Amino acid sequence: MHRMIDYLLRLGKQNRVRGAQRSYVIRLLSFFPLVVALQTVPSSFPSTAVHALSFSSTTYTCSVSNATGATATRTFTPANATPNDATDDFTAIQTAINHASNAGGGIVTLPAGTFLTNGHLQMKSNVKLQGSGQQTIIKAGPKFLSTKGPYGGYPVITTARAQNVTIANLTADQSGDRLNGNVSGRLTEYLVDLHGSTNVVVDRVSTRNPFTYSIVASAGTTKFCINNSSTQATSVGKYNQLDGIHVLDSNTGDVINNTVDQRIGEDGDDGLVAHTIGGPVHDVRYAGNKVRGGHRGHGMQIAVGNFSIYRIKVLDNEFWGSPFGIRTGYYDNGTGDVDHITISKNYIHNLKRGHFFSKRGTAIDIGFGNRGSSTITNTSITNNLVCNAGVIKLAPGQGNVMSNNTIRQRCS
Repeated sequence: MHRMIDYLLRLGKQNRVRGAQRSYVIRLLSFFPLVVALQTVPSSFPSTAVHALSFSSTTYTCSVSNATGATATRTFTPANATPNDATDDFTAIQTAINHASNAGGGIVTLPAGTFLTNGHLQMKSNVKLQGSGQQTIIKAGPKFLSTKGPYGGYPVITTARAQNVTIANLTADQSGDRLNGNVSGRLTEYLVDLHGSTNVVVDRVSTRNPFTYSIVASAGTTKFCINNSSTQATSVGKYNQLDGIHVLDSNTGDVINNTVDQRIGEDGDDGLVAHTIGGPVHDVRYAGNKVRGGHRGHGMQIAVGNFSIYRIKVLDNEFWGSPFGIRTGYYDNGTGDVDHITISKNYIHNLKRGHFFSKRGTAIDIGFGNRGSSTITNTSITNNLVCNAGVIKLAPGQGNVMSNNTIRQRCS
């Protein structure tokens, strides 16, 4: 244990997120929250329970009150962009995005093929960037790290405070397998970064070879929908903090119908995240996702700093294969509260030990440890199905409820 803590301290000194250290020591110590209830149920499922091997989640749609994305219909095609995985197409694609916005809005279309970019594509207001499917690949080129994005990081695509934006039907590849992404600013912008924008849709976007978080709503983004998309973390021994879909200091959005696999390599971290550093996270729905969290993390983490996380719904998701299912964590001496969290109808199964964790953790663990003034209130954990994934825990707090959950030691 002492060796592990020393190692985690060294990692914590090396990795900061905009000056806010995501300490793995705190993460380790926070695995032991104060618990008022440890729910167990009979060893067999009730007759109304969903069988473990036949579970299927509900399909959700972006909320009317949330994002609609770009609505313009005029089409723009990048001139001189060549999908041959050989030439730098940044200028051609960026010019088309700029032209579409200057014309009042439009759709920039890309055919199948691989488009290299040595720059960082910035979306503009009222523009949709649309590929032809996963075979349309926008890939970080060999000189990608020689420049930075507008906020000091290395996004393949950033919304950069644009309004009414859609990114759809393509693959964004950060080339973390070929490049050495352990550089200054690695965690200040993200592979696909919805940065400080309003009314943003990400639909059917795949991310590959990340060296940072994959798809992120950050910097106060509001009215967003991340839908039908997929992330993968495949590297081994190169990076840490490779989260899948991450909501950071943002609010009023949907993360729905996505497939997140952070455990293909050894470097994957949390699958889904709600995270506060510079502002609260609230009014976000995580629903209908299929998530395998990484060796270093959880299926979903509610990561609290000095701002609160509230009015979060976690519904009809499947979590599996990571050391922990859904849990809270407190970072950087955070004092934020957790309030009005709904965790319902999730299927959590077959959790496994990870890179840092010698034992498998709990299916759901909503607790605050020794956090002093921090509180967890009005949180409900109901109607979840758990098998081969430990137990469910909920800290004491006003309005907290835990009921009608099914827990089984084996998945049959």
